[in-house]
Amino acid sequence: MSIAAAAPLTRPLQVQHLGTVPYAAALHLQADLVRRRRANEITDRLLFLEHPHVFTLGTSARAAHVLLDDAERELLGIEIFETGRGGDVTYHGPGQLVGYPILDLKPDRCDLHRYVRDIEAALILALHVFDIDAQRSAGNTGVWVDGAKIAAIGVRVSSGWITSHGFALNVATDLRFFDGIVPCGIAGCAVTSIERCTGDVVDMNRVRNVVAHAFGEVFQRRIRV
Repeated sequence: MSIAAAAPLTRPLQVQHLGTVPYAAALHLQADLVRRRRANEITDRLLFLEHPHVFTLGTSARAAHVLLDDAERELLGIEIFETGRGGDVTYHGPGQLVGYPILDLKPDRCDLHRYVRDIEAALILALHVFDIDAQRSAGNTGVWVDGAKIAAIGVRVSSGWITSHGFALNVATDLRFFDGIVPCGIAGCAVTSIERCTGDVVDMNRVRNVVAHAFGEVFQRRIRV
């Protein structure tokens, strides 16, 4: 399956590959970019990165959904952060593609529900390139394959309709770390990854490229790398 633009691509989207970034540093970077985007000092951005092991708590997170105590997390090298995104608790770590869109949704996309659905659509489109039949799940946020979650979404839209936070796509993630939480607050939630679905080693550079172009198509942006 190829990705071809179905509509004219207008505004530019600068894609940045940042490598591995500690979660706290990524929060500071997003805050700075949101400020600069609001002031029109920069164009829309899509940040791609990986995080060291971390559990993050969204605005609706419950403490009971973190199943490891401080000593257990320290032993495994897992940080924990409260964050301003929506959603419950999730895990980030090596082998997971994290995407943080810094977008100005004005004038025609000022709809939080649509924004989340569009991120889902972009990830579903990208996963189809890898012959993965990814779908939405009724009543849940994110992207799913045969009842298992392959991508989590947690976003924030600040004043001026500027976005931050975003999505986490399991590529070659060690899925055992999800045993330390109730993923997204869903009891019994199974998780999966691109490598588990395909049975093959997947090149992260290719995944980033495919996701970027799918994102550009859904959001009608011209990709700049």
